[in-house]
Amino acid sequence: MSAGAARKKITKKSAKKAVKPKAAASEDHDSWKLRLYVAGQTPKSLTAFANLKRLCEEHLAGRYEIEVIDLVKKPQLAQNDQILAIPTLVRKLPEPIKRIIGDLSNLERVMVGMDLKPIPSS
Repeated sequence: MSAGAARKKITKKSAKKAVKPKAAASEDHDSWKLRLYVAGQTPKSLTAFANLKRLCEEHLAGRYEIEVIDLVKKPQLAQNDQILAIPTLVRKLPEPIKRIIGDLSNLERVMVGMDLKPIPSS
């Protein structure tokens, strides 16, 4: 079985608009490449994917690609992105690479971690 067989891709095509509303600097990127590392169909893995999908639809509509990597099927793929815990989200693009561990249920934390929202001031 090839490495590609253990990967599930969900892609949304870029949608170009004539006028873009003002947004955070990181939202101006045309393409977001996200990789979600999971361990099978566990409740945490399913929750992480559902939360990520919802966040992307609400804040990155038409500008993202999610690659789900099941480490039960291909554990060697964890080494590439230095995965130590699962589920883990890796933002490949836009750079710099960012990692968020957990089921992504804390929306504010995920948005700050992905640079979709500025860090709240103290």
